[in-house]
Amino acid sequence: MRIETGLIDQTDKKLSDSKAKKTRKRIKKSMPSSVVQRLFDTCKEVFGSGADGDVPSPADVERLRVVLDSMKPADVGLTQDMPYFRAIETEGAPPIAYLHLYECNRFSMGIFCLPPNAVIPLHNHPGMTVFSKLLFGSMHIKSYDWVADQPCATNDNLNPSYFQPPGVHLAKVKNDSVFTAPCKTSILYPNTGGNMHCFTALTACAVLDVLGPPYSDPEGRHCTYYRAYPYSSFAGNTGLVPEDGSEGYAWLEEREKAENFSVIGALYRGPKITES
Repeated sequence: MRIETGLIDQTDKKLSDSKAKKTRKRIKKSMPSSVVQRLFDTCKEVFGSGADGDVPSPADVERLRVVLDSMKPADVGLTQDMPYFRAIETEGAPPIAYLHLYECNRFSMGIFCLPPNAVIPLHNHPGMTVFSKLLFGSMHIKSYDWVADQPCATNDNLNPSYFQPPGVHLAKVKNDSVFTAPCKTSILYPNTGGNMHCFTALTACAVLDVLGPPYSDPEGRHCTYYRAYPYSSFAGNTGLVPEDGSEGYAWLEEREKAENFSVIGALYRGPKITES
């Protein structure tokens, strides 16, 4: 009896390929995922459920914070001697590099690489929950929340010379501190936690940002920049806030993006993120 060896060979090859695929899948599942992959998977779970723009539950916020708190520069392929972080002699603020990791309509992940003296001007995050992890370096962060129920001025508590220019609103200082890595992840919410903030690099530093949801002009989440004035800037404002706490308040005015603020896109070269 003649045996069709070609058919047997093909069958054996198919069986072999099938076994190889299953083996690769088992190996892939057994391999530990990278930290950045774990961050991505956690973001998908935290921001993937609920309505767009919903603030994650306290438990989900904690889950994501724990992953970010554990992250180090090497987890995203960064070292402090990279060109992004070199001091630059320039008349204005030095340019900032942005490494794009991922973005969808639910969340975005990216890293700001700041050389010494670089500044990210005061800006807002409308309708967003934001996680900022300082991977290395030292920076000053100043943040504000709007005073939702601004005290009304009356003849009893307001100087007749009081003047508040149009478009200027009262805000309360949330943070005015220097952060040095390693430190806890900063978290801000749509209306609390310091939704408007400014970063000033005291040394070269890198900040990993997770935004949920990301900026979107069509959906009304566009970035607005502000100029801050001391509370005492406007005559006659005595009485709007407690006198002994006036330093904890400021007046914010919308402004155009600063001309010397430059962010340059750069290629992320860290561990790959796999969408499953």
